[in-house]
Amino acid sequence: MPYDRIDQLPDSVRNHLPTEAQQIYKEAFNHAWEEYSGQDDREATAHKVAWSAVKKKYHKQGDKWVAK
Repeated sequence: MPYDRIDQLPDSVRNHLPTEAQQIYKEAFNHAWEEYSGQDDREATAHKVAWSAVKKKYHKQGDKWVAK
């Protein structure tokens, strides 16, 4: 289930990440979704890949995600 827009992302992403980080998440998720087609844990893997992509440019500082 790739995401067409960031407003379709899970609440856990939209409610916590800045807009640019949401875009990174969406693009990484969609890429991983295609890359891992045919795997049973495709969705879980795509979410892990997306979070990993976000963490390359953002880190959590207190309750907020901020650019590195």
